[in-house]
Amino acid sequence: MAWGNQTMVTEFILLGLSETWEVKVLLFVFFLLLYTATLFSNILILSAIISDHHLSDSPMLFLLGHLALLDLCLSSFATPRYLFDFVAQHQAISFQGCMAQILFLHLFAGGEMLLLTAMAYDRCVAICHPLRYASLMSRRHCIGLVLASWAGGLLHTSVQMGFTINAPFCGPNRVDNYFCDLPFVIQLACIDTSPLDVMMVTNSGIMSLVCFLAVLLSYALILYTIRSRGPSEGPNKAAYTCTSHLIVVTMYFGPILFMYLRPYTRSMIDKVLSVFYISITPFLNPTIYALKNKEMKAAVRRLLVRRSGQVSVHGHPAIRQSEAATSGS
Repeated sequence: MAWGNQTMVTEFILLGLSETWEVKVLLFVFFLLLYTATLFSNILILSAIISDHHLSDSPMLFLLGHLALLDLCLSSFATPRYLFDFVAQHQAISFQGCMAQILFLHLFAGGEMLLLTAMAYDRCVAICHPLRYASLMSRRHCIGLVLASWAGGLLHTSVQMGFTINAPFCGPNRVDNYFCDLPFVIQLACIDTSPLDVMMVTNSGIMSLVCFLAVLLSYALILYTIRSRGPSEGPNKAAYTCTSHLIVVTMYFGPILFMYLRPYTRSMIDKVLSVFYISITPFLNPTIYALKNKEMKAAVRRLLVRRSGQVSVHGHPAIRQSEAATSGS
């Protein structure tokens, strides 16, 4: 790592996903609606879990609350800036801002990979070893899994940044995406990027591959256990739930594996795939993991009724007159 600090680039130009104005407008509307829905659904899930102590006592829903938090962070580190820059017709991002986007992306994405692995383990224990579930997934163990996910994400992004931030950037500064990420930024360094590519494959690629294989193994054990118990309504429903989980997990890990296990080459498909794990998966996770859960649906319903009740009470004419009289006196 004897590159030295030869960086002369003070800002990068984010080229976005398209150069055509009509496509840009469509993408702006798409990301605005998607981001709004992602914020609403994940905040709703977090509020329901925080306001209902019975939900937070459930290991799966405790982990799900932290997944919603990570989805909020993952969808918010770049998308709001992209929307604002489109309105302001501004494409530049400072060197420090670009490095910050890389740091937060790999912190949140690394943490989410580990948390999804922990959630797959939780389901595996619940179905394959139900009698040991209370001891294996105690509150202390759940907190440990969450802390390990955040610590793993922090370690993961620290390694990436330790290599990237010291690389010299002295020439081209046009990032062929709508946010800064390693595969698109390191190719702009004024050195032979082979060591950086190897680091990227070793760190991001291998980590995501190991987590994905662990998730697949967990769900394979779940499906095998369900099948060995014979046909009935419960196992069939559990198999359907596992299949939907696997689809979303594959949509998250698949693009990451495709991007980070292919050093030295970049293409248009990389930009499209980055949208999946940055925007689409955080939007789908609440629907697949939370809103199909009976306890969660009931808690969300109670939360909405409670909020609407408060609005209707404060909005009632008699209440408003009473509040006005009180404030006047």
